[in-house]
Order: sequence, then structure tokens, then C-alpha cells
Amino acid sequence: MVSTDLATFAQRVGLAPDSSTLAEALTHSSYAAEHNGTSNERLEFLGDAVLDLVVAEHVVATYPNFQEGPATVLKARVVNEEALAAVARSLDIGSALKLGRGVIKEQGYDRPSLLADAFEAVVAAIYLDAGYGAARDFILGALGPTIAEEAATADITLDPKTKLRKWALAEGYGEPVYTATAQGPSHDVTFVVTVVAGPVTGTGEARAKKRAELAAAQAAWEEAHA
Repeated sequence: MVSTDLATFAQRVGLAPDSSTLAEALTHSSYAAEHNGTSNERLEFLGDAVLDLVVAEHVVATYPNFQEGPATVLKARVVNEEALAAVARSLDIGSALKLGRGVIKEQGYDRPSLLADAFEAVVAAIYLDAGYGAARDFILGALGPTIAEEAATADITLDPKTKLRKWALAEGYGEPVYTATAQGPSHDVTFVVTVVAGPVTGTGEARAKKRAELAAAQAAWEEAHA
């Protein structure tokens, strides 16, 4: 696969063609290990926080009738691996990434987790080089249509945990039981949550524990109604 020139990609996201921050954001750990360089993991961590803030701020400002439950569900539906990977593909981030030889052979440039992480790192690069306003405009330009689409769905006012709890109690199974474990280094923790509701189980994974619980509840709900 032919790599996109850094200057071309920098122009696409509104940064200087010689941005060292953007170059770091596009450097996967596999490439960094092979070339004794710096990977984008640090920027990924920062970008995740900026992304959460921008989307939360936008949801609160745009949908004043959404209380914490619906707002959390909306954010979780937009800020997740699948959605971020889709946006990364639309920006052709994969072709701009610096990847190690093994990852290239495995076509890692199209791996959802890798693309989602790279998108977060690019967000951080924009934030550091151009400021919060530029990062906000970039994020909402990429995710705004998805936010609006998800906000219009009929079931947004009932979060998965509430739906699962109501179903479990109505069926006589009692309260769903959630268990969580934290994986990865302290600067990049991923929460894995499993919920058991009577005969069904669900597992969710996310950077935030609440998001992981929602994902687990949604999986269990879908299993119960399959």
C-alpha cells in the first residue's frame, strides 16, 4: 500500500506540513520499535480525553433535554472503536500511518483498533498544534452527522443498563450483576466489563468503565431478545 505523503495529510487536517506532532501521531508502535522512535500512544491518550470533552460538551449544548443517561448512551454510540475507525477510513488515515513490517503484512492499516487509536492521536496533534477550537471543529466535522443521527433514534432515552435491568426484574432474574477488570498500563487503561442477567451474559470493552458497562448491557440485551 502506498503511503500518503505527510504534507498532503497535514493539509487535509489543517496542520503545517512539517508538524512533528502530527508525524508522531501517525507513528504506530510497531514502526517506532523498528526505528527506535516515538509511537503515537502518548498522543492517543491525550486525544481520547479531548474527544470525550468535545463530544460531551456538544451533546450538553445541543440536546438540553438529555439527562445523564441518554447523554452517556449517545456519547458511547459515537465515541467507540467502530465509529472512530469509520471516520479514520473516511480521512484515509490508514494510508498515512507509519507501520512496522509485520503489521503491514497483516494489512494493519485497516485494523479498526489501530485506526481508532490513530484518529485519537491525530485529534491530540491538532489540539497541541492548533488549539482546542481547531480540535473541536475537526471532531465535530467528522462526527457531527453521526451524533445527530444517533440522537434522533427512538430508544436513546432508555440506556442499555436500564433496559436490561427492567427486563431482568420483569422476568424474575433479579438485578443484573456487573464485574469489571482493568487491563493495560496505568496511562492507557481499558476496562472489560461482564454482566450476568439470569441466563444471558454480555461483555463490553472501553476506555471508560461506564462505557464498558453500557456496551456489556447492550450485548446482554441483544442476546436476551435474539
